Amino acid sequence: MVTAGDAFAPPAFYAFCKKQPRLCSTRGKAKVVQLTSERKALLKSVNASVNGRIRERNDWIGGRATDEWDVPTKEGDCEDFAILKKAELLKRGWSASALLLTVATYGGRGHTVLTVRTDHGDLILDNRTNAIREWSKTPYKYFARQSQNDASKWTRIESGGT
Repeated sequence: MVTAGDAFAPPAFYAFCKKQPRLCSTRGKAKVVQLTSERKALLKSVNASVNGRIRERNDWIGGRATDEWDVPTKEGDCEDFAILKKAELLKRGWSASALLLTVATYGGRGHTVLTVRTDHGDLILDNRTNAIREWSKTPYKYFARQSQNDASKWTRIESGGT
């Protein structure tokens, strides 16, 4: 992903970060993780595990008037899945600076995924598939992701994907 300049974060991001600052952090030693076969297997395991145990529920359909970001226990929408995946990888020692919440669109609707920065490219963990794919091989148009240098900021994604 090529980033260029500042972007606006989703409004619900800031409220979430007040409750869960550790999960909004982008601090860490490694901005790019070396993707060993063990780490790739762990990414696949975490992605499939979260996708399999959390039931998808859109905040807007669930009777809420606004979007809410949270760590899901039973159900959640796309950003909740991405947050839980980040939490799971952080527990396993991954660098927060390589785990970035990312917003995109698909079919005219907003979508949030987790981008994992690796030496094999930026990989996407997505609640819509158990496959781990390179960002440019997904059907999304990417707009912004968390800044690796400042957890309170987001950066614009220059190349929007496919």
